[in-house]
Amino acid sequence: MVVIHLSAECYPLAKVGGLGDVVGSLPKYQQELGITALVVTPYYDRKFTRENNFEIVFESVVRMGDRLLPFQVLKESTNKLGFFLHTIRIPGLLDRSEIYSYPDETEQFIAFQLAFLEWLLTFTTKPDIIHCHDNHTGLVPYLLSHAYRYRFLSTIPSILTIHNGQYQGWFGWDKFDYLPDTDPWTRGILDWGGAINPLAAAVKASWKFTTVSPTYLEELKISSKGLEALFIAEQRKGTGILNGIDTDVWNPGTDPLIPKTYNLDNVSKGKQENKKVLCKEFGFTLSKPIVAFIGRLVDEKGADLLSAAIEQILDTSKGKVNILILGSGDPVIEEQLMVLKEKYNKDYAVFIGYDEALSHRIYAGADFLLMPSRVEPCGLNQLYALKYGTMPIVRSTGGLKDSVIDISEPEGYGICFEDLDTDTITESINRAIELYANTGGLRLLRKRMMLLDFSWTRSANQYIDLYNSLK
Repeated sequence: MVVIHLSAECYPLAKVGGLGDVVGSLPKYQQELGITALVVTPYYDRKFTRENNFEIVFESVVRMGDRLLPFQVLKESTNKLGFFLHTIRIPGLLDRSEIYSYPDETEQFIAFQLAFLEWLLTFTTKPDIIHCHDNHTGLVPYLLSHAYRYRFLSTIPSILTIHNGQYQGWFGWDKFDYLPDTDPWTRGILDWGGAINPLAAAVKASWKFTTVSPTYLEELKISSKGLEALFIAEQRKGTGILNGIDTDVWNPGTDPLIPKTYNLDNVSKGKQENKKVLCKEFGFTLSKPIVAFIGRLVDEKGADLLSAAIEQILDTSKGKVNILILGSGDPVIEEQLMVLKEKYNKDYAVFIGYDEALSHRIYAGADFLLMPSRVEPCGLNQLYALKYGTMPIVRSTGGLKDSVIDISEPEGYGICFEDLDTDTITESINRAIELYANTGGLRLLRKRMMLLDFSWTRSANQYIDLYNSLK
């Protein structure tokens, strides 16, 4: 079986969030299970493309409205990622350093999808599945089924995975002429609320769609920025499959980015050694628990509540906890968190930006990971934390609800809360402080966390079952 994954991101080539991690991992595990997995992304002028060998495997021209765009398909020649990585380069459009936020982003992703389909027309053997990821590839299922030019490809099953339904790729009907000719009666498939909505079109036109957790599939019917009725109407096509993690990358026993590797047998000693390094780096006291936050500093992640919650917990706990923040996002939130450094310099630290190596050190050295998310389609951070024996403190939403069980339950291993406000976050951190004092109990819980299986093998098999159902 040959599966093509089409995505705007793929780690380590290009990553902004969980989408990049998933597309950089799932195909590798599918390859190990006997699937031939190809990944196709836009070309980015980044470290990975500059430092690795890419060969041109196809060249042609694609029409986008009244523009003729020459393009190249480049393949990473060594398959070093464990799957076949291809990028599409279009001079002046798909050859930039950043992934998003260009003023012509709509044109970029339309051109990417059209160039991919032009290349696909030349395949001597059709792939078995086209697996599209998020709105950036959402026009492909529609074009496969309804564009005259691609009718030859209409029998290829298309699947859409929704990593975040908040981003839908809307653009105006003034850009409809960018697309190739289609049956006029099918144009309603593109429309939602008077605009062309690629995510909505993909939900309608794909053979099946998935979300990155079972709970998120249900939540989209209640809150999805105007698509609630669509997800209710198309619910029979939907499946929730919880993301996994790449245990070759995220493994405290082999991780080259942490000061001291450790495993189930020496987790307490291993975490203590990593914690010493983290405390030295940020001026923390080793005897206190470290509660960390890693992620985008945006409302979606509950980051707008962080500064007030940090003040409250540090004022009321009387120096019993250290708080560490790693992230970037909303400038207002960043400033709020930076201001706290002067007031709480002994118990609090913040790193604005993103540092992959530092994130690994935090997972290994911190005691707890805070995720007060408003929306969390799956979440990977809590899965990384569990693998490293770091207890998640999470709001029970989306994939957090599917992957973390509260310690009040018989088989629990995390701290969960429902309400999203400063008091509730503070109460949850206080639970963590109390647990930290119970050394023996925490040691047993750490071992329970590390024994959990959230590897991609489980999830990859579920995707393969879905593919086989479309044969």
